[in-house]
Amino acid sequence: MTSRRPEPLEGAVALVTGAGDGVGAATARRLAREGAAVALVGRRRDRLDTVVGEIKLAGGHAVAMDTDITEPDRAYEAVQDTMDRFGRLDVLVNTAAIMLLNSALHAGVEEWERMIALNVRALLHVTHAAVPFLIDAASTSPRQVADLVNVSSTAGRVARPGSSVYNLTKFGLNGFTESLRQELIPERVRVSVVEPGTEPVIAGAEALWADDIADAIGYIVTRDRRVAVNEMLVRAGDRTW
Repeated sequence: MTSRRPEPLEGAVALVTGAGDGVGAATARRLAREGAAVALVGRRRDRLDTVVGEIKLAGGHAVAMDTDITEPDRAYEAVQDTMDRFGRLDVLVNTAAIMLLNSALHAGVEEWERMIALNVRALLHVTHAAVPFLIDAASTSPRQVADLVNVSSTAGRVARPGSSVYNLTKFGLNGFTESLRQELIPERVRVSVVEPGTEPVIAGAEALWADDIADAIGYIVTRDRRVAVNEMLVRAGDRTW
């Protein structure tokens, strides 16, 4: 009898923020297919439950956590709830973000605050809470490695009119990710950034799908521990930046 080959993330636990739709939902489904149990974090319980249902129907294991991670206590609780439910945390994927485009002349400061709250503060609090558990997972997992993936944007590389504060959050995220990567190398926690293209849809052009970004994330976290994919830029094939 031929023994079943284990999935790359079998026995691992992943937490995905912004998992109710878009890249977050696609990533949760992808990691579940790779064998991980997935904690889905987002604000909309109905959307989270839909994704959890899809994962379970496909034979995976997932739970929904509807919470507002812009509140520091809620961000820490999301990580602790994952530990309480599963006993470990091997993969953290930060996809939760908001993009509100407007000129500095016309934007309300509340729009800027919303982007900073979710794109920066929430990510920082979730990451801070998760890092000790990721370090522990790297030392106890058969994979001998843990992963932290931040979803940034080409807006973290190229500034454009009307996106100044969004650029601020994504340029900052890229720098934060690179510094954290260097800090956690000795702990065997790989830190990576994925940068999807954000150009406006052009007539006749084919846009990226959420699954395209989820595939990139899935590739990163399923590499052998010898391999670290630190940065991945993903553009639509007919886009210039």
